[in-house]
Amino acid sequence: MQSYVLERQQWIDRPLDEVFEFFSRAENLARLTPPWMHFDLRTPGPIPMRSGTRIDYRIRLGGVPLSWRTAIEHWEPGAGFVDVQERGPYDFWEHRHQFRALAGGALMTDRIRYRLPFGWIGRLAHALFVRRALDAIFDFRFAQIREIYTPLHSAQRRSDAARLSTRK
Repeated sequence: MQSYVLERQQWIDRPLDEVFEFFSRAENLARLTPPWMHFDLRTPGPIPMRSGTRIDYRIRLGGVPLSWRTAIEHWEPGAGFVDVQERGPYDFWEHRHQFRALAGGALMTDRIRYRLPFGWIGRLAHALFVRRALDAIFDFRFAQIREIYTPLHSAQRRSDAARLSTRK
């Protein structure tokens, strides 16, 4: 059966511990998911993140509502975690979230391995729209992360610049 990989990296100009804290709160998934997916977190919060945690949510793919359950398979505070689909639209889904300190900020790597069901029909669906949909989802995620962290950083830079410009 055909497997696929999607990998994205993003450098975030914030301390590693702050970035990891944000991504370790399942409640933030809605902020990182495109509105057209109608993301609805079904597991009551707060959700304690650790190996074995299960998270239920509903999404829409192509307008079709789907239930999805992921389980945290591996949890390493400050370094990363792995969630796997237990129930959902894919035959297999594994999302590795890795974080490391780099150049005063944090480098985040998302690596998704996945397989679609239905043999040749799944391969055709992947070629026609699934890969493009995943690219759009992760493009949205990239932009959201930049928006979440940039305003604070830009405001701090403006404040620092104003303070420095008033010095003699």
